[in-house]
Amino acid sequence: MIQLADPGREHTLYQEELEAAALRALRSGHYILGPEVEAFERAFGAYCGAGLTAVGVSNGSDAIVAALQALGVGPGDEVITTAFSYLATASAIQRTGATPVFADIDLGTFNLDPSRVAERFTPRTRAVLAVHLFGRVADTDALGALCQGRGVPLVEDAAQACGAERGGVRTGALGRVACFSFFPAKPLGCAGDGGACVTRDPSLAATLRQVRLTGATAKNIHDLPGGNYRLDPLQAAILGAKLPHYAQRLQRRRAHADLLREGLRGASEALVLPADDPEGLHVYAQFTVRHPRRDALQAALRERGVASEVYYPRPMASQKVFAHLGHRPGDFPQAERACAEVLSLPVHSELPEGALGRVVEAVRDALRAVEAR
Repeated sequence: MIQLADPGREHTLYQEELEAAALRALRSGHYILGPEVEAFERAFGAYCGAGLTAVGVSNGSDAIVAALQALGVGPGDEVITTAFSYLATASAIQRTGATPVFADIDLGTFNLDPSRVAERFTPRTRAVLAVHLFGRVADTDALGALCQGRGVPLVEDAAQACGAERGGVRTGALGRVACFSFFPAKPLGCAGDGGACVTRDPSLAATLRQVRLTGATAKNIHDLPGGNYRLDPLQAAILGAKLPHYAQRLQRRRAHADLLREGLRGASEALVLPADDPEGLHVYAQFTVRHPRRDALQAALRERGVASEVYYPRPMASQKVFAHLGHRPGDFPQAERACAEVLSLPVHSELPEGALGRVVEAVRDALRAVEAR
């Protein structure tokens, strides 16, 4: 079976460096924050862009919570976000006590449609949380202009888009603060949970450091909302060892996406392939196609030894946890269509030689079988 992700293979490629980093962290005696976290924060901030500060946190979900809390978002506030993403995006808003306000997407990019966002502002709006879904940067020019005109911050959910760019600017520098995940299957993944917030604002970075320590301003003095959102030093050491290789892994991932797109072009009139980003750098956390008979196609691929996944089968607004918001089918037609049609194919940088040819052959064969019925 050709897998959708293979974090263990990346470990094998860099085994000596990764295990040396892990052993160094274990021998250091610093098991909460400390020099490994500080070193990775410096390196990752510099990677995202000049003048940026990274604050390591426990995971990508907590990164969003910490960012919103540091911005003063809380009960009674609203945060506009996409209707089409992993639930963690909206549940992080809910965890602050604020209300997620969903907006529909542009089906061609899977990202927030700025025209739909413009309709969702109210006097209670305190932020816009834009997801760079599947590794393609949202339209931060239009979204940033909307936010600036209303005096609210643009927050990047860059969990799937580490290293992605728009107009030559990397994620981390496209909003007031950006939130990253280092979950093992992400393009830059650690060996467990990990995340980071990145900002250009030194004052906000200082607040983020307080928020990740239960809002403490001094020992046993807690003036801010917060939580236990600390990045583990062992994970920081592993990420620090992986980061110098990341550009090469991204280049390989993008090359795989190009090969898939070329190999599947013309395979079926019903198959919609993801377009590369003409205004930036798409990092293809997922290579996500659309097909009206998605479930049948997925089953046929499984029979042919190719794993795939549906990201995501339901709009966030239709999840029971948000039932109190009162949304109905048809409220977000583009997100609902995406949920019915999307299928992500293997594209990761650790795919072995010949695997992409097998994926292309399997998809073409599966399409013929499905569409002949």
